[in-house]
Amino acid sequence: MTNPRTINLKERSLRIVVFVGLIALLLAGLTETNFVPAGQTQESRLRRAGQTTPPAKPTATPTPGPAAAVPISRPTPAPTTQAPVPKPATQITRTPASQPTVTPTPATQTTSPARPMVDKIAPNLGEPPPIPKLKPTPTPTPPEEFGEGEVVRVDTELVTLNVRVIDRNNRPIDNVRENELHVLEDGVEQPLAFFTREEVPISYGLAIDTSGSLRSQLPSVIDAGKAIVNTNKPGDETFLVRFISSDKIETVQDFTSNQDLLIDGLDSLYVEGGQTAVIDAVYLSAERLAEYKKGDDNDRRRRALILVTDGEDRVSFYKQEQLFARLREQDVQIYVIGFVNELDKEGGLIRKSPRERAVNLINKLASETGGRAFFPQSLSDIPQIAGEIVRDLRTQYVLAYNPTNKARDGSYRAIKVAVADTGRDKRIALTRSGRVAPRGGAPTSRSSAPPVPRPRLPATNRP
Repeated sequence: MTNPRTINLKERSLRIVVFVGLIALLLAGLTETNFVPAGQTQESRLRRAGQTTPPAKPTATPTPGPAAAVPISRPTPAPTTQAPVPKPATQITRTPASQPTVTPTPATQTTSPARPMVDKIAPNLGEPPPIPKLKPTPTPTPPEEFGEGEVVRVDTELVTLNVRVIDRNNRPIDNVRENELHVLEDGVEQPLAFFTREEVPISYGLAIDTSGSLRSQLPSVIDAGKAIVNTNKPGDETFLVRFISSDKIETVQDFTSNQDLLIDGLDSLYVEGGQTAVIDAVYLSAERLAEYKKGDDNDRRRRALILVTDGEDRVSFYKQEQLFARLREQDVQIYVIGFVNELDKEGGLIRKSPRERAVNLINKLASETGGRAFFPQSLSDIPQIAGEIVRDLRTQYVLAYNPTNKARDGSYRAIKVAVADTGRDKRIALTRSGRVAPRGGAPTSRSSAPPVPRPRLPATNRP
């Protein structure tokens, strides 16, 4: 008779063999479907995964079924030797569940350059280099085309001069012919390109010192200003400036041909205390004149500044050297009425007296620009001076020449106009003393090109 203990041992051994066999089959199936040799490409992995997915469903159904949940493991709490077996079983049962999420992510991003997911890893490579379109390669500039009827201006460096011709008694002469005038630049005669005696429009400014030193003269100065304004002709334009210190240079009335507005502006002038800045006032007023309607077609406008002051400069921002360097670049005549009699005429051993410094500044302003200086001895002289300024402005010759020295080196060129001797009274031609040559090339530009920014006077509050 068979021992029951022996039968139980056989049955238990049989069960263990069956269990181990099922585990082996399960491992073989998982190994075949989940693990791919490292030498295979990403495409072969995808093909293999595509081929094995349909049969993976029937093989996946028995794995969690009787093999993993069969009650074979329940009656085996006693044997300790079989303890390592369930550990791989737990790992095996977890891998199928994680299979859909683990396999696609790392492999597709790192090994397949052809997949569109490659853009997502670009930021991991760091900041990309500058895009070429941000720094385009220079291309040859095509020839500039100009529209029909558009005015094109070529800088020919034509130099324009306003010339006064006087006799020994300082009386203007208005019958000089073109062939009697000779223009010399640095001693070399220049061919004339333009000559006229006709009356041209005048743009001029009235810059009046309203500091305390001119308190007693201001009413007479206002009357002289009105007399000058009343001689304006059609096409003439005037602007009015009052000045004291550098921060009190004000445009009372901007350029206008309306005489009523100009007279109202003169009547509004008043004396104010402060340190006089004559150089700053001249610098800014001349800049305003030089810019006004500059570049207009057929511009033959005469530009002048009538300055009324005692000539004592105290607190100007600009230096004399800067002022005269700027005036040499401009075609602005300066007429000065200098009230210097009340200035101190006593100087030191080295330093000149205030009156002498003022007279020197006034004379230099006039001579350097082809203008004229007046020093009234009394207030009764002012109407006559105003009449002479108007006469000088109306009886002038306008000359233009194309310089033979084409060097654009920024150098100073001395200018002199001579009048041929006819054997009669000596005639003297007066104009600005020189010019500064431009620098750089001679560009071609449209007439609508914006002007170069310059220092400007404060805006007026008047209409």
